[in-house]
Amino acid sequence: MIKEYFQILRDPSSLIISVILPMILLFLYGYGVSLDMNHLRIGLVLEDSSPDAQSFAKSLTDSKYFEVKIGRHRSEFTEDITRGNIRGIVVVPSYFSQFRDNPDQVAPIQVIADGSEPNTANFVQNYVQGAWLNWLQQEAISNKIKGLPSINPQIRFWFNEELESRNFLIPGSLAITMSLIGTLLTALVVAREWERGTMEALMATPVKIYEILIAKLIPYFTLGMGSMLLTTATAVLWYHIPLRGSLILLTIVTGVFLVSALSVGLLISTLSKNQFVASQIAIIASFLPAFILSGFIFEISSMPLPIRTITYLVPARYFVSSLQTIFLAGDIKTLIMKNILFMLIFGTLLFTITAMKSPKRLD
Repeated sequence: MIKEYFQILRDPSSLIISVILPMILLFLYGYGVSLDMNHLRIGLVLEDSSPDAQSFAKSLTDSKYFEVKIGRHRSEFTEDITRGNIRGIVVVPSYFSQFRDNPDQVAPIQVIADGSEPNTANFVQNYVQGAWLNWLQQEAISNKIKGLPSINPQIRFWFNEELESRNFLIPGSLAITMSLIGTLLTALVVAREWERGTMEALMATPVKIYEILIAKLIPYFTLGMGSMLLTTATAVLWYHIPLRGSLILLTIVTGVFLVSALSVGLLISTLSKNQFVASQIAIIASFLPAFILSGFIFEISSMPLPIRTITYLVPARYFVSSLQTIFLAGDIKTLIMKNILFMLIFGTLLFTITAMKSPKRLD
């Protein structure tokens, strides 16, 4: 184990994986991945130039969610939406202001969205509808228009009050980062020993195989915990992500997960005995399942039943859930303890399989 600590200090690749790589991934996820749709580019067709139409147009142009280009006919924006320069067209018809004179008459607005990006199209429609309802309420309050809703609902969001996707993406990204670096760190260890011929010397010693594996696991466990501390500090101090849970519980959850991630890397390196092959398998076996099947970005409940079943075999699923709970909700111990139990089972099982696949003999 002492030899492995010295090896970490001599080998810059371990420090790159544990320090440089997580910081790069954290900044990529922090600034490059966002589910918030602000500054949607839309075209606004004002066929009606009445004060009512101008007032509604003002509510769109003043919104932080839209970048509005105004025209008089929808043909002006046909080429823009075809080229992808705008994501939707809002048409205010020529009879828009007539509902003032006749409250029973409907004055619709048309929303044309670019369906080639379904999520963005839904955002365009929902945001425009929200702006329209808000404008109706303001008009009802200001002018006492009969028949318009005057109810003003008070909406409150729990756990993520600002509805910032960054607040749950970054805790999830910490889980993805730990999955990748935890597996990579140990995936290269035993494979490197076999390539350099030093594993034969270890096999000649009286120590048991599980002692060899534990001695290799502990130094990289320490390195992984230090990496988690660094990325957590960056998330809280740089990105201002709320940390409502305790650091003690966060440390416990991270430690339990790292055991399973490091055990996966040890198993890969034991089976492959080649650093290049081990690194490639580690990336595929850790990053892809953690990214796609953990609930980090894609909602697990919306997946087909067979895929949802597979997610229960991905330790990152439980780590993502635990981190998002600790950061945003606090110490919800009933949920977190259940996740810890599943991660402990996975970690113990993977370590046992690694020990069984690492017989102390030279083949």
